[in-house]
Amino acid sequence: MMGLLRSLVLLPLAPVRGVVWVAERVAEQADRELYDPVAIRRQLEDLAFALETGEIDEAEYDRAESVLLDRLAAGRGMTTGR
Repeated sequence: MMGLLRSLVLLPLAPVRGVVWVAERVAEQADRELYDPVAIRRQLEDLAFALETGEIDEAEYDRAESVLLDRLAAGRGMTTGR
């Protein structure tokens, strides 16, 4: 009986819990993509190509490379639990 009463009282919150659940799944997927080592390595290759072809200068390359390497290190830390 208590379980039924609790369910009825919490029923209006069901849509909110659903939205929160979806938002958490989207955030998890975004983190996986942001810190995916394969994607980061591909971006580093694209960055090197842009430097070689003159699309960007050395300073821009250094800044972008630093950001990508930080993301790679952060992703490794997440998988090792640090």
